[in-house]
Amino acid sequence: MILKGSQRGGPRALALHLMNMKDNDHVTIAEIRGFCSEDLFSAMAETHAVANGTRCRQPVFSLSLNPPKDKELASEILVAAIDRAEAALGLGGQPRAIVIHEKHGRKHAHVVWSRINADTMTAVNLPFFKFRLKELSKQLYLEHGWDLPQGHRANGGKNPLNFTLDEWQQAKRHDLDPREIKQAFQDAWRRSDNLTTLRHALEEQGYFLAKGDSRTVVALDIHGKVYSLARWCQTRSKHIAEKLGPGTNLPSVDEARKAIRNGVAKNVIARRAEQAQRHEIERKPLKDAAHTMRAIHRKERESMAKRQTERWRKESVARAGKFRRGLGIVMDALTGRLFALRKENELEAHSAWLRDRAQREQLFSLQFKEREALQKQIDRVSERHRLERLRTARRIMAFVQTRPRKAEADYGYDL
Repeated sequence: MILKGSQRGGPRALALHLMNMKDNDHVTIAEIRGFCSEDLFSAMAETHAVANGTRCRQPVFSLSLNPPKDKELASEILVAAIDRAEAALGLGGQPRAIVIHEKHGRKHAHVVWSRINADTMTAVNLPFFKFRLKELSKQLYLEHGWDLPQGHRANGGKNPLNFTLDEWQQAKRHDLDPREIKQAFQDAWRRSDNLTTLRHALEEQGYFLAKGDSRTVVALDIHGKVYSLARWCQTRSKHIAEKLGPGTNLPSVDEARKAIRNGVAKNVIARRAEQAQRHEIERKPLKDAAHTMRAIHRKERESMAKRQTERWRKESVARAGKFRRGLGIVMDALTGRLFALRKENELEAHSAWLRDRAQREQLFSLQFKEREALQKQIDRVSERHRLERLRTARRIMAFVQTRPRKAEADYGYDL
């Protein structure tokens, strides 16, 4: 079942949402544990009151459990799944409330835990809770034999030779749960009625048919590992022969491995080119923004320089206008006024220069902060691209070097 959780505040508002009878056919409080109160509203008010004694702003953890649309589960199964989620999250013993909703012919559950430990008055830390819930969700699907949703299939159940670069970097087909492999084979077997349709169905999942020993039909994964069709489809060899025929049109195991190897090589080259193209596309808006910002900043500086030059010219004219001409300047020199004016003008000119410099520094500082924010984005993208290229190179080397040796040791061939 799908598990979706989040830390949140506003426990009283959450109670109002969970007890909403307007949008649900039925609302049932299945359990209230660890609270002094016996109803959800009072329990959430209690959580809010306890949280006020701490600095925690998100005192509750809310989890929804959604079974497959066509599956009707008893409340006991939902509560058992909640107990496992509680253990996985590290919320054992914390006060909790379970509410079951029914609408549109479906049943799903909500559970709310208080994160506040009443003994220590601290909030329970929940690291990696999304990852833990996803792992538990997949386990529940496999244990109940439900069809895995695409989000839980390794790489969405795609053929690795058709992966995007991100999907290629995440591909770990050899680490699949055997139950998931079996489900992929059985699903392909049910959907096919002859050799061609089975081959297409398996290739969608990343498996390739080949002609094995004794004229049997086998499947190979992306690493060349051989799978017995009868074993993984859980059928008898004679049924496979009846549906598929002898498989004479299929390549041998060695030929299939060579074709897979060539496909991987082409995929690597294509994905590296795709990576470079994607990096260039991601960098372009930042480059354009940097060019635009640089042009704007230059215009701002040129405009300020023009204004300051014009103001300096006017102020210089005003300072020069303080001096008298003809006999007046002689009298000012004799009385000492001329030297006083010169000193005054020098001080004013220096003050004006300091003012203009401060204005320029202020503008430069503002522009630097704008550019710094943009540069941080550019640096983050550049660093992410560098790490992606490094990871890609490592994965390629691991596939080309480590995996072939492991494959040769495990399966007796050289990939």
